[in-house]
Amino acid sequence: MAAHSSCNCALANPIISRIDSSSKQKKPSVPLYFFSTRNPLTNPWLGVVDSSSLSLTSPVSALQTNRRRIHKSVISSLPTANPDSVVSDAKKPKWSWRAIKSFAMGELEARKLKYPNTGTEALLMGILIEGTSFTSKFLRANNIMLYKVREETIKLLGKADLYFFSPEHPPLTEDAQRALDSALDQNLKAGSIGEVMPAHILLGIWSEVDSPGHKILATLGFTDEKSKELESFASKSGFLDE
Repeated sequence: MAAHSSCNCALANPIISRIDSSSKQKKPSVPLYFFSTRNPLTNPWLGVVDSSSLSLTSPVSALQTNRRRIHKSVISSLPTANPDSVVSDAKKPKWSWRAIKSFAMGELEARKLKYPNTGTEALLMGILIEGTSFTSKFLRANNIMLYKVREETIKLLGKADLYFFSPEHPPLTEDAQRALDSALDQNLKAGSIGEVMPAHILLGIWSEVDSPGHKILATLGFTDEKSKELESFASKSGFLDE
C-alpha cells in the first residue's frame, strides 16, 4: 500500500513529470526558412527580394568610371633662351633622362631651401642628388658633396624667409638659363653626338664665372684643370652615363 502511494506521488509531482516528458521529446527542429533552397533571396522578415532590382556593378568599377582622367605629359627637353638656335627638329639635341632628372631635382632643392628662383647652385645640387651619372660620381670623387654644396649655398645666398613659399617651378635665374644654353651649345659644337648630359650642365655652370654655382665649385676645389678633364669625357658623351 505504501509503495503504491509513493508511486502515485512521483507521478503526481509536476517537476518529475516535466523532466520525464521532456526527455521523451525530440530536439526542436530549426525553422525551415534558414535552409530554404527555393529562393536564395527569400527572407522571413523582408519578404521576397526582387533580384532584378539588384545592381551587379562592382563598386571598384563604379569608381573607375566616375574617376576623372588625368593626362600626363613627359618632359623631353629643358628650357632654352634661344629656341631659334636649332634649325630643324632632326638636328635638335636631346637631353638625357639623367640631365632632365638633375634639372628636376635642382628645382625641388630650390623649393626646399625656399628660394624664389632656380639658380646655378640649385642645378649643381640637382646633379649631385640624381647621383647615378658620371658627372655626379666625378664630383664626389673630388670631394664635392651635396651637404657641402648646400652649406656653401646658405653661406653665399643666406637663409630664405621661413614663411616664404616657393612656386611649384621656381623660374631660372639669368645665369642658370645661360648655363643650360651653354650645355646645349657644347653638344651642338660637338656635332650633336649623343645626348646632352649632366656633364654639359656642369660645364655650363663653370662657364658662368660670376654665378653662385661657379663660386661654390671654386670654393670646394673645382679648377679649370678638372673642368678640362671633364670636358674631355664630355666629348665622348655617348659613354658618360653608362
